[in-house]
Amino acid sequence: MLPLSVKDDEYKPAKFNLLLKVSGWFRSILADKTSRNLFFFLCLNLSFAFVELLYGIWSNSLGLISDSFHMFFDCTALLAGLAASVISRWRANDCFSYGYVRAEVLAGFVNGLFLIFTAFFIFSEGVERALEPPDVHHERLLPVSVAGLLVNLVGIFVFQHGGHGHSHGDGGHGHSHGGHAHSHGEPLCHDDQQLTPGKGSSRQILEGVFLHIVADTLGSVGVIISAILMQKYELMIADPICSMLISILIGVSVVPLLRESIGILMQRTPPVLDHALPGCYQRVQQLQGVYNLQEPHFWTLCSDVYIGTLKLLIAPDADSRWILSQTHHIFTQAGVRQLYVQIDVAAM
Repeated sequence: MLPLSVKDDEYKPAKFNLLLKVSGWFRSILADKTSRNLFFFLCLNLSFAFVELLYGIWSNSLGLISDSFHMFFDCTALLAGLAASVISRWRANDCFSYGYVRAEVLAGFVNGLFLIFTAFFIFSEGVERALEPPDVHHERLLPVSVAGLLVNLVGIFVFQHGGHGHSHGDGGHGHSHGGHAHSHGEPLCHDDQQLTPGKGSSRQILEGVFLHIVADTLGSVGVIISAILMQKYELMIADPICSMLISILIGVSVVPLLRESIGILMQRTPPVLDHALPGCYQRVQQLQGVYNLQEPHFWTLCSDVYIGTLKLLIAPDADSRWILSQTHHIFTQAGVRQLYVQIDVAAM
């Protein structure tokens, strides 16, 4: 029997605390060296982007304004990388059985679309200004352009030593394999080990942001050159030309990111497996007792995590367990992290 003093409030579920959640995400970011470096560079980049934008408006320089917009979108890419690094570590549930590891792919795709739009806007503005070159206060450009170059060099250093350089490694997690024989009605080999991405799960975004920062660095060099040309030779057309070059750099830098993210979202066979898979198919079909390999499907879950399914038709007297084990071994060597094999036994 419950005491009368118990209040109904004690039976209500805990309320969602946004501040607690945000603080948890912040601690998660600071706990990892890569995400911590990204966060500090994000703060530096965002602060200088505002300085560059205001300075560009004050000096009437489209090159400087376009460079500041590029820095803003570098910040969105950095923010997407940080968000993906937190979200991708959320646990799998009934609705998202693979977890949230594809957050990085979605963030990279959205970021790429924004960058393409920005590049087009800057290029069109540059063409208009090239036709009618404006009066630019070039004497104000040089100091802030040099400062922008230094900020981008810091970003390159951060990515080489704390982010991009370390994002490729540490993929050595265990493999999870599943096999099912329809004719036997029981699993032949199944390992329920949870599939988790390695520490390089945000590699795609990190590479994309690194490309943006390199392009932004070249953009800063372009602004410095245009400032010198305007100061020494009164070539006012140098500013819109510089902004057009920056827009082209943005577009070129984002193409690999878009190509990779679209390929993953469209379930394309992983490009790194294009040359390995035909050899794997051939080796499996040469196994004793295997008649045919059918319906192979391979896709990328997130960076460096490849999953596949296939169907094998085997002889009635074949050792299905041995075939399944050998098949998993062959594809594991090729880099497939998780493989599901359906085995059908041929009719007598």
